[in-house]
Amino acid sequence: MFAQQRHQLIIQKINSDKSIRASELMESFGVSFETIRRDLEHLESLGLLQRVHGGAILKEPDYSREIPLPIRESIYLTEKTELSQLAIRYVTEGMSIALDVSTTNTQIAKMLKTKFERLTIITNSLPIVNELIDVPGFTLIMIGGIIRQAEQSIIGDLAEEFASRFHADLFFMSMSGVTLDEGITDNAIGEVQVKKIMQANAKSTIALADSSKFDQVSLLKVCGCADVERFVTDSKIGLDLVDKYKRSGIEIVYE
Repeated sequence: MFAQQRHQLIIQKINSDKSIRASELMESFGVSFETIRRDLEHLESLGLLQRVHGGAILKEPDYSREIPLPIRESIYLTEKTELSQLAIRYVTEGMSIALDVSTTNTQIAKMLKTKFERLTIITNSLPIVNELIDVPGFTLIMIGGIIRQAEQSIIGDLAEEFASRFHADLFFMSMSGVTLDEGITDNAIGEVQVKKIMQANAKSTIALADSSKFDQVSLLKVCGCADVERFVTDSKIGLDLVDKYKRSGIEIVYE
């Protein structure tokens, strides 16, 4: 098993159980203590867990820095699936939909292919294109430009110029963090510019964020909270936080 595969499975396990023992991982993966120690040190360096004697405990992700794509795919998967189910309520047959690069929007794509027969999808995400490539009634518009291999995304001046040509009915915007003061923020420098263009050109924008991302600030500002129609999240969000945003005129859908 490759290290990346172990890392994903460790994150899935610790998100589920909140803690994990090194001895369990050694037995499960059939590797040495030194290998598990290196795995846990790497995941701790990303801010995803905290090492303790004999294993590790869950730590909230540090959204102030970019987390590698394979690891993000395993974080809050249940919450991303739940909010995706809520988000596609706003989709109707025949719509044009812009999807930026994110594991959340990859979940959205998986649900769209099971619920709709005819959509136009505009994206700069290779995983999303791969997910939808076999849906005969979907028109896929792949934004062209430079491939950022780590994120499997398309970025750069060509991507921005290409994205500016299209005006989607709906843009599902992902993010790394959001606060009332700083607005919607993200870490990926190249992807943020494409995201801004998608938001500016869309008739309507719905911001997607699992509950862990609220009241978190990331590297780059994308737009203000008032620049999107609503936020969609999961049911684990605190009602006091929902009320705080509501008092500022921001709608959060969570059920």
